[in-house]
Amino acid sequence: MITALNIHYMSGHSKWNNIKNRKGAVDSQRASIFNRLAKQIRIAVREGKSGDPKSNASLRVLLDKARQSNMPNAKIQKAIDTGLGKSATGVINEIVYEGFGPGGVGMLVVAHTDNPNRTSAEIKFIMSRGGGTLGGPGSAMYLFKRVGEEYETVMPIPVDDDTVIPLLEELIERLQENEDVEDVFAAVEGLVSRDAYASS
Repeated sequence: MITALNIHYMSGHSKWNNIKNRKGAVDSQRASIFNRLAKQIRIAVREGKSGDPKSNASLRVLLDKARQSNMPNAKIQKAIDTGLGKSATGVINEIVYEGFGPGGVGMLVVAHTDNPNRTSAEIKFIMSRGGGTLGGPGSAMYLFKRVGEEYETVMPIPVDDDTVIPLLEELIERLQENEDVEDVFAAVEGLVSRDAYASS
């Protein structure tokens, strides 16, 4: 933590750090909002069986929300294409990656991609950088059950809130910033963000 004294004597460095940290927090929040909207758009397209807002009232409402949130057009179109199960480069498939985060917490990363090899490599890299590991099929799935579009924890893992949770939150934020990642769920006990985790 930077103290007031440090800020006074290191104003240039501290000012940059503060700006960078604030920007990182804003970017992370925007990514979370965009991911949530993308998911809602995908569901609306799939359930309405149309990517045309003129014939899909739910999609029309969500597109208005997306534009009000300054969601990039490319991300909006990708969400629509995902709902239709296609993209400009091929068929989009849902893939659930399993792994373990800091503290051995089981994690599921739900992605929609037309290039599984690329997405797998990117998720593996993010996991390794964040103190986690990507596992094989079945390695973490038994910790969850699927309920609709969500995964709920059936075997929550107790962790140290002061040490593991901050690392886990940082890893989840990095995963959510990936264009192909739709949702991230972690099998942990305690207070966690519903948008990012499956909680007990």
